[in-house]
Amino acid sequence: MKLHRMILLGMLSVPVVLGVYYFLPEKALPKGSVVDRLVVYKSKRKMLAYNGDTLLKTYTISLGKNPLGHKQFEGDNKTPEGVYSINERNPNSAYHKNLGVSYPNEVDRDFAAKQGKSPGGLIKIHGLRNDRGYIGKFHRWKDWTAGCIAVTNDEIDELYTAVKENAVIEILP
Repeated sequence: MKLHRMILLGMLSVPVVLGVYYFLPEKALPKGSVVDRLVVYKSKRKMLAYNGDTLLKTYTISLGKNPLGHKQFEGDNKTPEGVYSINERNPNSAYHKNLGVSYPNEVDRDFAAKQGKSPGGLIKIHGLRNDRGYIGKFHRWKDWTAGCIAVTNDEIDELYTAVKENAVIEILP
């Protein structure tokens, strides 16, 4: 009888834990922040937002479906590695909003051309698909993009406002 109660309690606690994870608010980027540098650690699924040397916030992210290694070709589902810049903004993205990453650079284009392939492009930091915002933080449980860096819709809203034009983004393995 004791084992039966323990199993029942365990089954009841899973939805509670998932609910707390989903609804518990995370620390917001401080109001009025200006982000001039982003550092992505692909292996840790973390993106750090800085102003100068001051760390403002750490984001948990999802990456391309094939996250190991540097993006080389269109369709490889890899997230690039290297130093790029935030070169555009789209408030009407199919993924809530997005910030453009300047991939491919000249080295990326030259490498792909030597292989007779396209380097790909359209690498973004973006929120969730417009019809899937309800997924919220659960998107982090799987790498699901085609090579982009994904955050929640609330997080892309704050980044969209705070990241300055041409901010540096360094993407590390």
